[in-house]
Amino acid sequence: MTTNLSDELEEWLKDAKRIVVVGIGNELRKDDFVGVKIVKELKNRVPRNVMLIESETVPESFIESIVEFHPTHVLLIDAGLLKLKPGEMRLIKTSELPSPTSSPISTHALPLQIFCEYIRKAIDPRLALIVIQPRDTDFGEGLSAEVENAALKLTKNLLRLLDQRGLHAS
Repeated sequence: MTTNLSDELEEWLKDAKRIVVVGIGNELRKDDFVGVKIVKELKNRVPRNVMLIESETVPESFIESIVEFHPTHVLLIDAGLLKLKPGEMRLIKTSELPSPTSSPISTHALPLQIFCEYIRKAIDPRLALIVIQPRDTDFGEGLSAEVENAALKLTKNLLRLLDQRGLHAS
């Protein structure tokens, strides 16, 4: 993970009180699974003010849970086509997402822009997306070496950042 992305993520989380992290992806499409894999790695390792969601390919199914948690920040993690090297990542604020009709970056059915707009209208949290460039999204299981390495780095960084903002049980 580049220092720039780490710094951007730290800045984005600066005033976070309640955080939702949504992992998006399909286990049967190799690198596309990276978002869900990262959330699985975070399970039982984050403070109680962090909600983790393994949404797979249907983040819209979790809108009600997200709204009820009333987060200050919602972070989506997904593989996406950004014309980068495999494993490279970008933090994209949802205001910077292209329109759903112009150039979707996600490989999933509901454009993330529509999902984010619904969440924004319901509770108005800060929304961002970490996109990881896949090497291979063909049918199959397991991440490529580049994407696996990116997932490990991002997981480690998220654990550090979320712990700094955490409300731990005494």
